[in-house]
Amino acid sequence: MTHSTTNHPAGEALERRLQYVSDRIEIQDLMVRYALGQDLHQSGDNEVLEQWDTVFAAEATVDYSAAGGSALKDIPYRRLVDVMRGADGSMSGLLKWQHFQGCSTVDIEGDTALARTQHLHTHQGSTDSRGWNLIQTGFFVDRLERRPEGWRIVRRTLEIIWMDTFPTA
Repeated sequence: MTHSTTNHPAGEALERRLQYVSDRIEIQDLMVRYALGQDLHQSGDNEVLEQWDTVFAAEATVDYSAAGGSALKDIPYRRLVDVMRGADGSMSGLLKWQHFQGCSTVDIEGDTALARTQHLHTHQGSTDSRGWNLIQTGFFVDRLERRPEGWRIVRRTLEIIWMDTFPTA
């Protein structure tokens, strides 16, 4: 489990403390850009990589097996787009969605970091002309590295706390 354990003693250099704040803001922006990649591309627009390529390192892998079994364990992040958004993908039956990312706890050590970010994902779909909503809550656990282009996720794991589906009115 990730806990923010970074302490800043009163005598620590101001430059180092400012670097920590700057790093935290950049990492938080990554978390938001991930969700924007999902939410800005709906109604058949599967161009999520417009945002995700600025979030993940080129070689990054994800483990979303908590949501879809072994087919989603340790796959390249670009493959996730096909798994979710392909013709038979996990999002193919959805009409609308929105992904809310909470604030992250971030442990930074030099050019590496570990972040745990709460999420609340909402989805609206339809099956046999019956509407439904799905809500998922949980965490993303990310290993990040500082790269020349900025912080990037190199490994992401999805943890689900609970998920529920209920009919629409």
